[in-house]
Amino acid sequence: MPVFDHTAYPPGLLAFFVFLFGLCIGSFLNVCIRRIPSEEGLSIVRPASRCPACKTPIKPYDNIPILSFLLLGGKCRSCRAPISALYPAVELLTGAMFLICVLTFGPTLDAIKWAVFTSVLIVLVFTDILERILPDAVNFTGLGAGLLFSCFTAPMDTAAGWICRRLFEFPPPAPALNLVDALLGAAAGSGLLWVVADGYFRLRGRQGMGLGDVKMMAMVGGFLGPQRTVLTILVGSLLGSLLGGLFILLRSKGTEYELPFGAFLGAAALLVLFWGRTLIDWYLRLSGLA
Repeated sequence: MPVFDHTAYPPGLLAFFVFLFGLCIGSFLNVCIRRIPSEEGLSIVRPASRCPACKTPIKPYDNIPILSFLLLGGKCRSCRAPISALYPAVELLTGAMFLICVLTFGPTLDAIKWAVFTSVLIVLVFTDILERILPDAVNFTGLGAGLLFSCFTAPMDTAAGWICRRLFEFPPPAPALNLVDALLGAAAGSGLLWVVADGYFRLRGRQGMGLGDVKMMAMVGGFLGPQRTVLTILVGSLLGSLLGGLFILLRSKGTEYELPFGAFLGAAALLVLFWGRTLIDWYLRLSGLA
């Protein structure tokens, strides 16, 4: 159900404000990406944003998403050090994801749920690319949010309902089933990836992936449910093999090069979120199970 009466606003105006809000959240995600993995142990709230080079606090009028970067020519006002293009890129990506969520799911609690999900994924993807870290604080916060949202929104997966209809004459209420779906998704995602990681370690005698990937898939499962979580792992592995292998080949990296697998899983989770049903139906038809 809609969380507010969107009929009072022209569609274009609603889309504009959703995108603008997403840009502002993207600015906050930039802080999370830079500070959460930092060894300095900085809070994501204080101190205020500052130039990474000269440490000068950034004035509010120089901290407007996208616009300030363009007006300053991509440089710090104080020391003229270059500002990474990653900052406006994250802001634009977050704004686009918020807009897509509202256009796909309408102005509903579902749209808020998936906007939160995409925000968590953006932080994890970029921290993995930059630092090869998938922070516990982000993974566990995301998992908690996924379990909480599951109690108030319809699941994308109905595995729990299918199981309960075969076990109970009178299935539990919908919120309980939805929560079980989320828990099954978290268990499927983390369990499957842990088995793969442990098997790789036993075969090769070294870690193939960190536990951060396992925890990340618990978070993803808490949002997507078991069926789409398994699909996310399959798509993420395919992306990692193709794109990661191409990157290693083009950059002449050795086979020991550590790919940011969490980034591929995050990209896969976004693909599955918006096109999961299409991919599942295609697979069922191809396998003759449909």
